[in-house]
Amino acid sequence: MPDFPYARLRRFPDVEAPNLQAWDATDEILAAHAITHATERGVPGSDIAVIGDGFGALTLALTAAGLSGVRVHQDLVTGRRALAHNAAALGLDGFGPAPGSAPGSAPSWENGEPRGVSVSPPPGHADTDPDALRFPTEPAPFAGHELDRTLLDGARLVVLQLPKGLAELEEIADAVARWATPGVVVAAGGRVKHMTLAQNEVLGRYFGRVQPQRAERKSRVILAADPRPVPSHPPFPVCSTHADIARAWPALTLCAHGAAFAGDRIDIGTRVLLEELSDRAADLAVLSERMRREHPGPFTALDLGCGTGALAAAFALAHPDARILATDRSAAAVRSARATMAANGVAGRAAVSLDDAGSELPAGSVDLVLLNPPFHLGVSVHEGAGRRLIDAAARLLRPGGEVWTVFNSHLDHRRALVSAVGETEQLRRTPKFTVTRSVRA
Repeated sequence: MPDFPYARLRRFPDVEAPNLQAWDATDEILAAHAITHATERGVPGSDIAVIGDGFGALTLALTAAGLSGVRVHQDLVTGRRALAHNAAALGLDGFGPAPGSAPGSAPSWENGEPRGVSVSPPPGHADTDPDALRFPTEPAPFAGHELDRTLLDGARLVVLQLPKGLAELEEIADAVARWATPGVVVAAGGRVKHMTLAQNEVLGRYFGRVQPQRAERKSRVILAADPRPVPSHPPFPVCSTHADIARAWPALTLCAHGAAFAGDRIDIGTRVLLEELSDRAADLAVLSERMRREHPGPFTALDLGCGTGALAAAFALAHPDARILATDRSAAAVRSARATMAANGVAGRAAVSLDDAGSELPAGSVDLVLLNPPFHLGVSVHEGAGRRLIDAAARLLRPGGEVWTVFNSHLDHRRALVSAVGETEQLRRTPKFTVTRSVRA
């Protein structure tokens, strides 16, 4: 069997940079282990579940080895789209490369999707996953799922890129122990520098056998088997109520699934922005009145990169006449934010969607953007994700609309906001965070 062409994989449409690539040594080692295990034990592709496949390296390596029907869960919508894109470019999607594309190039796109590839939701999943992967060939080379029973029912082999958070690992381990076959084997891998004994302990709570393997190329595989009994109810989402988020605002209940940033806590940056929004309620009232006058219709606020939905839910509670939108590229964040909206009684007027930097929203459609951009991409420190959200905010705002942003003070986001959005003033600066208000020209 020829070597899989990992070097041809791309991160697109995620951030791309010389120090960021679409696979690592762990992908190669995990894929080789999974192919050997499946071959020796007669495990068909349909009994394999892949979890945490960043940009499709694991899924496509297994598909290229003849393992058809692999089930895959990726938390990020950018990863889901990259998998579809890479599959089309390599001819592993059941269609072959797009006509006219050079070897290793990106496929041509139609309506924002790779030609011949569908990323529309499967039947019955429209509410939970607008970007679940489905392909029309039979048998399908692979199929996307959420972290649920459909991903793991009957699974005999689970191939896992270890997440960096222990809560996310716990939710995954519980799901595997809950829904996979009693004889399931989990092959979990990661870069040695990011692995901890605490990960072994989490796996040990859900599996009777946990066996770390010898390190190879600075990566290591952990094998887990013999799932233990699990409680009747899954451990996530977790919820907690915060009564002190801001001086003039009501208490907020925050819910979180395992992969959601900050869990059910309010991170420091979000708290600083919430306090500023509360203190400047009069300014927001003036903005709302002006935007309603200039753009008839409900005042629309967007929590861009919403995480667990703290900004969106708190704003909805404080501004009952506003229309609230929230988007995030993480499926766990979207599930968390929807649970947060329900817990605070605002689900009826707060729409939460899985999307990449608001790409599915019309340009010039919102009056206010609330933004707490990330400065990490996985384990890498990189400003690219934050800059993409700033550019998205500029596209989505109506003329005269505003974006209120909180960011780490050492970042040069103010210059980016001036360039992309317009006039920007500093509202608050702490030793760690800066809050700004930018007005769309």
